[in-house]
Amino acid sequence: MDKGYQAATPIEILLVEDNPGDIRLTQEALKDGKVVNHLSVVEDGAEAIEFLCRRGSYKDAPRPDLILLDFNLPKKDGRQVLAEIKADPCLRRIPVVVMTTSRAEEDVLKAYDLHANCYITKPIDLDQFLNVVKAIEDFWLSIVKLPKNGNHG
Repeated sequence: MDKGYQAATPIEILLVEDNPGDIRLTQEALKDGKVVNHLSVVEDGAEAIEFLCRRGSYKDAPRPDLILLDFNLPKKDGRQVLAEIKADPCLRRIPVVVMTTSRAEEDVLKAYDLHANCYITKPIDLDQFLNVVKAIEDFWLSIVKLPKNGNHG
């Protein structure tokens, strides 16, 4: 891999997750990653929208290059958050990876109907969870060409 890429600005990742264990595992998996990244964490759907719209205490929040979104969230569930992101011309180009415990076919269909970029069922096993996060990093941060932060339209 081109080491010059790592010297660039870190990839901004927003994790929308209410489970402290999953937050910790995701942080751990990304910490030793191949790509320099900065992880912001919000713990409910309402907070996610505040962060993305840079309102309130998030007025200086970085614009994420990638969003990792749990579907089962307090205050505003992930389906509503995803719908709002994809309906907003300033946010819709940000790739959204749905990471949730649900294996229900209707959740998978709903995620793609709302224009999720991919749907991943969280593994229960610790090592598998870490492998999934590393695979997300490998694919979304090393292989995929992400839209530039400045393109808001």
